[in-house]
Amino acid sequence: MRKQLEFQEVIGYQFKQDGLLVQALTHSSYANEKRMKKHSDNERLEFLGDAVLEIVSSEYLYHLFPDLPEGELTKMRASLVCEPTLAYCTKDMHLGDYILLGRGEERTGGRQRNSILSDTLEAVIGAVYLDGGFASAKEFILKFILTDIAHKQLFYDSKTILQETVQGQNLGAMEYKLIGESGPDHDKLFTVELSIGGNIVSRGEGHTKKAAEQEAAYHALVQLKE
Repeated sequence: MRKQLEFQEVIGYQFKQDGLLVQALTHSSYANEKRMKKHSDNERLEFLGDAVLEIVSSEYLYHLFPDLPEGELTKMRASLVCEPTLAYCTKDMHLGDYILLGRGEERTGGRQRNSILSDTLEAVIGAVYLDGGFASAKEFILKFILTDIAHKQLFYDSKTILQETVQGQNLGAMEYKLIGESGPDHDKLFTVELSIGGNIVSRGEGHTKKAAEQEAAYHALVQLKE
């Protein structure tokens, strides 16, 4: 209970129905392990939260970019509500610390897994929607997800955008080099070094090599834009 109270302080929303928040934070592995009744996990709330997130993000982008065609708006929305970006959004609220996980998922690094983080975030949105209505859910989404869109788009498309930028400016060959691994097999942390034109420009870390490369590309893009 203390953890749930702490999480409510972090997100700045007080639940009237505590059971909704507990359900939103309950992963199926925990519900199965504890032999909880059917639908006690967060999967149904995730389904609902996904729909609420789509309508809020669609409305937001529709008004923010009045001159963009439907195809560009769809692409932009996809970059903001995809699994890696949503997982990235959970960092500020330390969502992984509050998820109720089964022992197996805990041992294999579930608290840092993008799929679990993004699904739980959508479940929290669904819980806020049921507890406080559309306006409360919209406020939560605007506060934690629809912020700093330019940087989140860079984060989502970082490797592709960087490659296009480097080629367009003839900056030389790009190379990602794995320079370190740490942690147990089930929870590895990879460190990648990125060089452009023979010069080391950035580093990235992640629980997969792809995630580490993406972070390195993101940092390189930020440097190039500056």
